[in-house]
Amino acid sequence: MDLPELGTFLKSRRDRITPAEAGLPTGTRRRVPGLRRDEVAHLAGASVEYYTELEQGRGAQPSAQMLGALARALRLDGDERDHLFLLAGRPVATAAQGTAAYVPPAMLALLDRLAATPALIITDLHETLVQNRLATALLGPAVTGDGPAASFVHRWFTDPAARAIYPVEDHPHHSRVLVSDLRAAIARRDRDPVGRRMVARLRRASPEFARLWDRGDVAVRRGERKRIVHPALGVVEITCQNLFSEDGRQRLQFYTAPPGGPAVEQLRLLEVIGTQDLGGGVADAAVSVSPRPSPA
Repeated sequence: MDLPELGTFLKSRRDRITPAEAGLPTGTRRRVPGLRRDEVAHLAGASVEYYTELEQGRGAQPSAQMLGALARALRLDGDERDHLFLLAGRPVATAAQGTAAYVPPAMLALLDRLAATPALIITDLHETLVQNRLATALLGPAVTGDGPAASFVHRWFTDPAARAIYPVEDHPHHSRVLVSDLRAAIARRDRDPVGRRMVARLRRASPEFARLWDRGDVAVRRGERKRIVHPALGVVEITCQNLFSEDGRQRLQFYTAPPGGPAVEQLRLLEVIGTQDLGGGVADAAVSVSPRPSPA
């Protein structure tokens, strides 16, 4: 681990990225050529004090999850991301490492362009990597961490509170779809132990999951109509679509209102509600994961 060099590298990457490239308001009066420290901290879901310590080459060794969040915030390419992990003394992140996973800058750039649409990037195990302001307003903040609970599939079958996002009568449908999609992901990952351990845990923890898994159904979840229960807007009937990375291990998920339906006005109201709920933050930025469930 080389904390001083890590700090120097972070600062150099911060200096070269513009607010517009990071999906932030540009403003007119800026004293630094790139992003400010507080902006990087916000995008990575860290405190300003913690990020400042990292840039100054002080503090504790950052976790793989934090390094992944910093790589996304600073729009690092693959080589830069690997260098960041090596400087921090962490194993280089791969697509199979949950919330430490590398998200291609092109996918992040597309997420930035969807500022008026609830959108997020998830893994094929339904772990949220990053989501925009409206996704947080619609779905709630995402769950952080690298353990089993980072996966919405795991929470769906082990935590009844995770199901509150959908009407009760829709739960059987979502259970079937999630299991079928997970089976496709496990096959895609071949011998990857992360997914296989997830299946083993869920078979032990949930008779419903075990029954559905034993049916052998498989189907990639590409898009469908959903009904989402929102605390202020009520039930929002919305269309969910997925755009997949080349290897299929990540997907950009976005929500649109069916033309002429009530969700058109509900999404307009969501923009106001979301801005109020995020008061004090950088309103147009993509936000990193933080505690509380969001669905996939």
